[in-house]
Amino acid sequence: MSYQHQFSDGSLADLPMGKVVCVGRNYAEHARELNNPVPAEPLLFLKPSTSVVPLSEPLVLSATRGPVHYETEIALLIGQPLTGKVDAEQAQAAIAGIGLALDLTLRELQDQLKAKAHPWERAKAFDGACPLSAFITPDKTPALDALTLELKINGEIRQQGSSADMITPIISLLQQIATVFTLLPGDVVITGTPAGVGVLNAGDRLELDLAGQLQVATSVTH
Repeated sequence: MSYQHQFSDGSLADLPMGKVVCVGRNYAEHARELNNPVPAEPLLFLKPSTSVVPLSEPLVLSATRGPVHYETEIALLIGQPLTGKVDAEQAQAAIAGIGLALDLTLRELQDQLKAKAHPWERAKAFDGACPLSAFITPDKTPALDALTLELKINGEIRQQGSSADMITPIISLLQQIATVFTLLPGDVVITGTPAGVGVLNAGDRLELDLAGQLQVATSVTH
């Protein structure tokens, strides 16, 4: 099924699907679980629009690619352009919606690429690598520094976190990203994952929750 931005009430967002700007190692515990150093500034990379699929649909993973790891993240839908030096008010006003994403990762391939100092795109930006939920409007969520996220797989909690634990908070992230990549309406920023990442297996049932305001269920198939 093709992806289109929408809100949790079922209404479509009048925004195109743009690029996805991803933030690596934005939770210290996740960096430590992978034996990665905590970056001094946000670690940014991109996923193309072709990597995005609806999170509510079954996740179709190719067994030929090797193990696929899940990383649950808070996603921000951009509704206004952000470029260059922007203030906190501009950054906040640009958030049209808040949702959930899975940053799917071919971890073994990523490790091989990193060992050779090669780019990560083959491990991070493949078709289907960014399942996205519907979005809720910012006025219906807790404060940006108090957003909780949770992932259960087969009824067991695998990831829990809060935006309060981010190394670089959401507004500061948007401000820093805007100095590197112009953010356009329809772009999405995914903000890093807490500890607890692992492998997805065929038949897994996933339940995701954002701040008690947005719940999404999906499953894994090959």
